[in-house]
Amino acid sequence: MTELERKQDRTPVPKEWAYAPAPESRDVVTLDDRYGHYVGGKWLEPSETYTTISPATEEPLAEVGQATPEEVEAAVSAARDAFENGWSGIPAAERAKYLFRIARILQERAREFAVLESLNGGKPIKESRDVDLPLAAAHFFYYAGWADKLEYAFPNRRPQPVGVAGQIIPWNFPLLMLSWKIAPALAAGNTVVLKPAETTPLSALLFADVLRQAELPPGVVNIVTGDGRTGAALVKSEGVDKIAFTGSTDVGKAIQRELAGTGKKLTLELGGKAANIIFDDAALDQAVEGIINGIYFNQGHVCCAGSRLLVQESIYEPVVEKLKRRLTTLRVGDPLDKNTDVGAINSKEQLERIRELVESGEQEGAEIYQPPCRLPEKGYWFAPTVFTNVAQSYRIAQEEIFGPVLSILTFRTPEEAVEKANNTPYGLSAGVWTEKGSRILWMAERLRAGVVWANTFNRFDPSSPFGGYKESGFGREGGRHGLEPYMQFDGSQPSGG
Repeated sequence: MTELERKQDRTPVPKEWAYAPAPESRDVVTLDDRYGHYVGGKWLEPSETYTTISPATEEPLAEVGQATPEEVEAAVSAARDAFENGWSGIPAAERAKYLFRIARILQERAREFAVLESLNGGKPIKESRDVDLPLAAAHFFYYAGWADKLEYAFPNRRPQPVGVAGQIIPWNFPLLMLSWKIAPALAAGNTVVLKPAETTPLSALLFADVLRQAELPPGVVNIVTGDGRTGAALVKSEGVDKIAFTGSTDVGKAIQRELAGTGKKLTLELGGKAANIIFDDAALDQAVEGIINGIYFNQGHVCCAGSRLLVQESIYEPVVEKLKRRLTTLRVGDPLDKNTDVGAINSKEQLERIRELVESGEQEGAEIYQPPCRLPEKGYWFAPTVFTNVAQSYRIAQEEIFGPVLSILTFRTPEEAVEKANNTPYGLSAGVWTEKGSRILWMAERLRAGVVWANTFNRFDPSSPFGGYKESGFGREGGRHGLEPYMQFDGSQPSGG
């Protein structure tokens, strides 16, 4: 026997496969102890502050300003001054250069931003690194290309900027939502006052340093932080010409009521209760991966999450079996570990909301399944969850949970699938899994959803418009469609106000 064969004989066979910890370094991002508001290219000392934390550990990260109405007005005034005294009048090609700079700087500092997104928001680092940052940079690249081609995007309409845009973004994709809002606004020649979510302000505050690096003129982008009171002050400000809001349906309705009759332009991207529809001819293993990505990506903190699974009756048992087996392989834990699949719930309030709806599902008679997994003792965590035997009337099938919770229903015919999928107050997205192209087109024509994915889910591109119907809001972000809300045309009327 050779020496090599003797060595091979002594190699122990592992009893189980386990991932060793692979933490990303926190040292790549440096946080200040205290942040103010970024107004007119300078930091404004806040009169009030609050503490922002890491949802994975509950550790304090920084003191952040709670903007008062007076501080919001200072930001709006700075944006108005920048709009009237330079930004709206500079050549479009020059505006494009600033957007290109921002995009390149985001790429250069991608690792730093990815760590901060996971640290402050709780999402797995591999999602921040591989999805959020590349897409954020791509949106700035994309709209930089449109900045000097607006006459071609909207021929014979003579597009002009609206003015000052007030933008309110959610906590589930802090940097990506920032790019969705700011990039088209600047490309169209507007100035911006941005309010990030109360629980995830740090990415936007670090983005202010990107603006400094890009040498963006003072006042073109202003950032004020705070809770709902800050957002309300921004909506009510008479100096704002356009409001863009992404968040809950209830807040969206309140904003629309506030702006009714004011003439301000408005776009709303609100909640969703998307149906992921699996037909009996679908590639089941591929579909199961799509189901996992559709609902457990970013802990289910996705407005277009596939939180309802509609499975054709003939394949119900194998789909559920494969899905439960796949759930046992999901790794829940430290968001900064590169092996983590499901990170921390963003806040204590959101965790309580998820628990309340899950309890209602059990009380109404649905069967719950959660894979065995050990949740960390500190922080806000919830195990990936699947409900079977769900009726259409159950709250878990009607209300947006915004967490890692999937409700499974069945259907027999395509017509029944369409009827069940559309039986919701929302209309943001849907997914169809089948080998038949004709069936995909037939379903897409009848599904009342702004986005319909075919044999995939949660795929985004800056050139593709995104938005919903019914209580999922109105207006589109992304693509050429995303420019239109930030422009006015000859003889046009404001929308939403």
